[in-house]
Amino acid sequence: MECRGQTERRKIEHIVIAVKENVEAPSKTTLLDDVELVHMPLTSISLEEVELETSFLGKRVKAPIFVSGMTGGTPLAAEINRAIGEAVEELGLAMGVGSQRAALEDPSLSYTFRVAREAAPTAPIVANIGASQLVSGLSERDVEKLVEMIDADAIALHLNPLQEAVQPEGEADYRGLVDRIRWLVEVSPVPVIVKETGAGFSREAAELLADTGIKAIDVGGAGGTSFSIIESIRAERMGFDDKAVTARVYGDWGVPTAASILEVRNALPGIFVIATGGLRSGLDAAKAIRLGADMAGYALPVIRAAYSGGAGAVKRLLRRFIEELRIALFLTGSRDLASFRSAPIVVYGRLKEWIESRGLKI
Repeated sequence: MECRGQTERRKIEHIVIAVKENVEAPSKTTLLDDVELVHMPLTSISLEEVELETSFLGKRVKAPIFVSGMTGGTPLAAEINRAIGEAVEELGLAMGVGSQRAALEDPSLSYTFRVAREAAPTAPIVANIGASQLVSGLSERDVEKLVEMIDADAIALHLNPLQEAVQPEGEADYRGLVDRIRWLVEVSPVPVIVKETGAGFSREAAELLADTGIKAIDVGGAGGTSFSIIESIRAERMGFDDKAVTARVYGDWGVPTAASILEVRNALPGIFVIATGGLRSGLDAAKAIRLGADMAGYALPVIRAAYSGGAGAVKRLLRRFIEELRIALFLTGSRDLASFRSAPIVVYGRLKEWIESRGLKI
């Protein structure tokens, strides 16, 4: 187990690299550009009456926009979580925090996560812990601490096998993971979400989760932030040149976000799906939702906004995403999310090839 200093240093490096460097997949895209929503010029509704309100694991939110869990464990992370919390509380959205491992190792760091709940007393907030920690012996009391720390409405188990494999300090051991997920569901006082962190989800992976009792999957698709690239930058700075090269090799690894949505939805038609991974606009959110996601999530653009401009910048960004999503519904003649799910759609290019190759349905 790493000491506090190592974990805290790594968290700071992740934040700074993410906001200041080019950390997106070198050539892979989300494939959302291969999705076309069909324009409806004879719409019979007004823009202002488009309704985006929806349910997130039993709680109402004003729009299907989720701020994905990103950070915690450092004073800088505390400021970011506070800014995001203030924004989602005002806008009526949901958010997650980053891995709470640091706070389990050193309870004095709990405040870096708790500030999110203090800033967002009524918003749905999702706790977070990694698969490596679950496999290596997370206890029932640990799970309770994670939830109590932020009065969480759910807990996310993040899967990051690629990052663990290329990270200089990585713990790439997932033996017995599915059984441990079943255990987590049994002992957790709140619903469990399984989330990838940028390499996406396959149908085969989703099928392994079918009988575990989880309530949602966050696909964390490829085409956006690549933690392999982040770890390559870290390895270079630490002098691990070979590790850095290997991490670069896997910069484009993973199932693109659009394909991940379809893979999961085909495997588990009834599961709640959060689409994260490279979404950069409200139109991206609309395309993801039309493909089968229940919510659309953002990470990199939000953490950059929080880092540069605090809560005000995050609010402006999220308001823009919400407005862009509303316009997409309006332009397809959709009064609400339910009607939008049957709006005409055209899929072509590499995403169409993926669908045909994998035998998927939209």
